[in-house]
Amino acid sequence: MFTHAITRLPGKNFADGITTSSLGRPNYPLILQQHQTYRQALQAIGLEVIVLQAEPAFPDAYFVEDPAVVTPRIAVITHPGAPSRQGEQLTLEPVLLQYRPVLHIAPPGTVEGGDVLMVENHFFIGLSDRTNNEGAAQLAKLLASSGHTSENIPVSSGLHLKSSVNYVGNGTLLVTKILADHPAFAGYKKIVLDPDEEYAANTLWINNTLLTPTGFPKTMAKLTQLGLRIIELDVSEVQKMDGGLTCMSLRL
Repeated sequence: MFTHAITRLPGKNFADGITTSSLGRPNYPLILQQHQTYRQALQAIGLEVIVLQAEPAFPDAYFVEDPAVVTPRIAVITHPGAPSRQGEQLTLEPVLLQYRPVLHIAPPGTVEGGDVLMVENHFFIGLSDRTNNEGAAQLAKLLASSGHTSENIPVSSGLHLKSSVNYVGNGTLLVTKILADHPAFAGYKKIVLDPDEEYAANTLWINNTLLTPTGFPKTMAKLTQLGLRIIELDVSEVQKMDGGLTCMSLRL
């Protein structure tokens, strides 16, 4: 069970972050409201939520999952593949040091936490525009030194691996159709998303509760069959910035 979550407030210039979305310019007061509701949901399932201040120099810094990977045994400060995000870790690392030994990915390796999916003791590392082979190899070595196993998964669509697949407990993956038949996932049960609801792949399973984006009724119907508590959250402004529910916290 997780006991803590690290979050960071979006800054007033969060809309200047990196995005490929064509959903329109996001709204600052609305994302603050949505972020607060997200934090309240984490608190409602028993987590102590740590709130870091916004980083105006780094508009994407509220996506705290990308500059670090946290396992039950270690924390790894990553080297983000997006140059504009390199530096977000400076105020994050001292907080992580209170909870885990901290290791580092060194350039030219790049890793972003959105490409790293933890499934029990095994990690899937997405190879994407943000996570390269060198970074994945370094991360795999660090994970192995702490008793974790891992393997690489090429990311052919979406920003990060977790844009397309997430673990929802009990040996089950929530996954897009393009990844559903990947050999690495052969041993898992799967909930395959409808093509028009692929954004809902970024659902967060935590403490036997699912946090899922609102507005995806077919996915909601499938998730209900798992018998878990489900909290739907409006993340419209986060979606406009290519983000999702897993991106906005580091769970410890």
